[in-house]
Amino acid sequence: MQVTRKEFQYGDQTVVMETGRLARQADAAVRVDFDETSVLVAVVGVPDAPAEQSFFPLTVHYQERSYSAGKIPGGFFKREGRPTEKETLTSRLIDRPLRPLFPEGFMNEVQVIATVISMDPNINADIPALLGASAALGLSGIPFNGPLAAARVAYRNGVYVLNPRSHLLAESDLNLVMAANNDSIIMVESAAKSLSEAQMLDALVYGHDHIRIAIQEIGDFIAQAGAKQRWDWQPAPRNQALEDRLQQLYGDELQAAYQLAEKSSRHTRLTAIREQTLADFDEQEEEKEEATTVNSYLHELEKKIVRDSILAGKPRIDGRATDQIRPINPEVRLLARTHGSALFTRGETQVLSTVTLGSGRDAQVVDTVEGEYKERFMLHYNFPPYSVGETGFMGSPKRREVGHGYLAKRSLATVVPGEEEFPYVIRVVAEVTESNGSSSMATVCATSMALMDAGVPIASAVAGIAMGLIVEEQKFAVLSDILGDEDQFGDMDFKVAGTATGITALQMDVKSLVLTPRILSVALEQAREGRLHILDKMAEAIDRSSQDLSPYAPRLLTMKINPNKIRDVIGKGGSVIRSLTEETGTSIDISDSGIVTISSISQEAAYQAQARIESLTAEVEAGQVYDGTVRKLVPFGAFVNILPGKDGLVHISQIAEERVENIGDYLNERDRVRVKVLEVERGGRIRLTIKGVEN
Repeated sequence: MQVTRKEFQYGDQTVVMETGRLARQADAAVRVDFDETSVLVAVVGVPDAPAEQSFFPLTVHYQERSYSAGKIPGGFFKREGRPTEKETLTSRLIDRPLRPLFPEGFMNEVQVIATVISMDPNINADIPALLGASAALGLSGIPFNGPLAAARVAYRNGVYVLNPRSHLLAESDLNLVMAANNDSIIMVESAAKSLSEAQMLDALVYGHDHIRIAIQEIGDFIAQAGAKQRWDWQPAPRNQALEDRLQQLYGDELQAAYQLAEKSSRHTRLTAIREQTLADFDEQEEEKEEATTVNSYLHELEKKIVRDSILAGKPRIDGRATDQIRPINPEVRLLARTHGSALFTRGETQVLSTVTLGSGRDAQVVDTVEGEYKERFMLHYNFPPYSVGETGFMGSPKRREVGHGYLAKRSLATVVPGEEEFPYVIRVVAEVTESNGSSSMATVCATSMALMDAGVPIASAVAGIAMGLIVEEQKFAVLSDILGDEDQFGDMDFKVAGTATGITALQMDVKSLVLTPRILSVALEQAREGRLHILDKMAEAIDRSSQDLSPYAPRLLTMKINPNKIRDVIGKGGSVIRSLTEETGTSIDISDSGIVTISSISQEAAYQAQARIESLTAEVEAGQVYDGTVRKLVPFGAFVNILPGKDGLVHISQIAEERVENIGDYLNERDRVRVKVLEVERGGRIRLTIKGVEN
């Protein structure tokens, strides 16, 4: 197989795309290099789909290999294990823009595997993985309406930056990843430091302009390498007679069902209609394969009813106008023993959020191919099956739960105080207790209130809202605070979180490629109005962080010591710090920079430990008076301990105003005396005096 390479500049990175060398038995494989970060993307599709298949089985796996960064995995087996959170999130990031570009009705299994084989810690592998997936699908012959491309956009010092390196991204007010084809933005994932709607829109336009350049390069690469012959796949022919019959028999019943505002009543009625439909067709001895078709056509009929009603200006499913928010009921301090708690109810969506505060040793240690770091703000999102009135398997978090939790976390991360201001480790658990539309944004609201209830001094309250979109030809409607059914039948899922002054996170996925800057502008402004309304409602329950921590929360004291004194606090074999923690009942953490964090349920115990550490690390200063203990008498004077590990000499001439013949007449070992430091000599020797010091 001939090797094809293409090189182009994309922001600050030189991109090299190559095919024909690696993974030659896959339908297509492309290696993409962003300087020294390399990703191999392989694609395989199954030519035949089961006749009864009713969903598109696309699977995307992004995996980082430790060897890519010259590391050996930790743990007993020394082998990569289950996907990390980053791998899960990046797999979702690749899947979301690819899925809408497969033709409607395509049900063949497709697998995309992106493997990081070389990693520069300063260059994230997600963008090259997306470019590689686009190119590999274009070469594979699998029906795919590409190419698409992706970009990362930063906003630093008032300037937008394309594909910044990680060290520059850390200083940016924006971290936005987007994917698009030539005509439409398809996916957006971003975190921002309260940027305005206009700034976010400009970032999207800036990114899309550069993405078009990458799309051209990918198209040229596919043409140069030569794509495989496109599969001879055609969508199943439409059965117009069946569609008309369903409309005639069940159109009015479905229309009436979608006027039931309550979710459970509506779904009960819809389920009955679907069951009756299948029973009617079964009695008429339709072919077995027809059941899947009937279900599909019935779903399309429901979709048309909902969409047409909204575009006609009629009330939405639950009777609201397009920009109206469901009733909101915010509550705080529900749980006595948690450090902070809040319940946020919006319509039929409800989230219970709790906050637990801990010390530095409670931080999560995250080991990635880029390096190890500690995470002091954690948010875990749980979506039990009862939240939607169903039974289901309970196990480890699925991709959806990881993704929704991460979205909520990044929505709040910019308002969470730094370690110097608030030294606690923070763990949030969000329990979705009811769900009918945007539980991730309800999690943002509930967590914002719970953090304030816990006394975490967040910079400002944060609220989130999910927007929807219905587009038909030249008509469109933007929906605020979408229901689950509106999300299912809509053209866009657009989540915006932020403060009263700006956006902190934005996530967007489209299902039909009709998104224009005008629609985006309307959606952003309508989301801002909804967000401000929600913030006002939240403020009715709690409008500022509590001044007092829960009585069950640990008390933390922080102090700074000279890093050279760390060994004095730890002691030989940890003897000193072990004695400190046992005698005071505290936990003590010391950073390499000399930051000491003392944790205790008792404030008094924390202060006691702080005083002990201060005495261990104090420097002896000339002219200072100390309370000391006589440790040893010698013919020429007495050695007095004035600080832990610090002894000084009181010369015989400095014991009393009169001449001293016998030291024992004045001092005994273990006597408590007040002494003054005369001098700290070179080498650390300390000269003390008792003369003239008031006892």
